[in-house]
Amino acid sequence: MSELEPRILVFSTDNVSDPGIDLAGRNKMHYPAQVSVVTLPCSSAIKPRWITHALANGFDGVFIAADGSDCSYVPDCTKRTAAVVASVQAQLKEKALEPARVKMAAVCSVCAESFQKHMIAFSEALRKLGPPAGRREANA
Repeated sequence: MSELEPRILVFSTDNVSDPGIDLAGRNKMHYPAQVSVVTLPCSSAIKPRWITHALANGFDGVFIAADGSDCSYVPDCTKRTAAVVASVQAQLKEKALEPARVKMAAVCSVCAESFQKHMIAFSEALRKLGPPAGRREANA
């Protein structure tokens, strides 16, 4: 049996983190191929149920590329996004799942190298955890 290649869902923002993620691609910076990106206007808009749905349906981890202080929508974006992450991590603990499956970090528009490092480190951490208990496999 081959080693787990963790599937990671990234929630990114169109004005702040997406350009940094795109820059990583344009610069041909290598990070795990099993990374999928969903773009939103603001990281504080992420709903906890989206994260738990992803973990229950084929993803090994969810990474939130947060706006940080660069958010143009709400002044307390980081605080709001951190509250979503804390809420989901508490839900995971209640279900005896690892809260480390959800990670948040600020990724700016020129943070290609930072994004690459986050994806490599997160993928390695998820590999050590193995697949989430009770996960349904995604359709190929």
